[in-house]
Amino acid sequence: MSTAKWILDPTHSEVHFKVKHMMVSTVTGHFKTFNATVITENDNFSDAKVHFTADVDSISTNNEQRDGHLKTGDFFDTANHPQITFDGDRLEKTGDDSYKLHGTLTMRGVSKPFIFTVEHGGVMQDPWGNTRAGFEITGKMNRKDFGVSFSMVSETGGIMLGEEVKLSANMEFVKETVPQTA
Repeated sequence: MSTAKWILDPTHSEVHFKVKHMMVSTVTGHFKTFNATVITENDNFSDAKVHFTADVDSISTNNEQRDGHLKTGDFFDTANHPQITFDGDRLEKTGDDSYKLHGTLTMRGVSKPFIFTVEHGGVMQDPWGNTRAGFEITGKMNRKDFGVSFSMVSETGGIMLGEEVKLSANMEFVKETVPQTA
């Protein structure tokens, strides 16, 4: 089989994160601008190579003041590290439609091995003849592992911000069509 390139359909995709606030509630945020490509040699994605980027300046938690703070050196340091990247190089099958995606996550200039859990939603033809594939991707990280060590303690001694960040993405890809040569 020939190499296939799968291009992200951003209108049918989303990237979110969740972190505990004051250890009693959860703040959810997302990135408005992101991109991903998948390169495969076969139809079952078992040899998929993934490249993902998120524009940190596009972060949104539905609070302008908090979003501005997240872009500073206390958190993402957008001025020096404008993107978060993930390069996946191995897909390990764990069930019928479930996988572990192994790769390298880079944030704030720190690169670490990382594993995402992936549920493959399937492949189908759309009404325009395009081949589409869907995936639900989840993971957990400790923000301090990537240099995000901002911390505050409340007046009563409670922790204001959790260290664990839950990551989730729903992504739909369109198989790139290669023009036929005569």
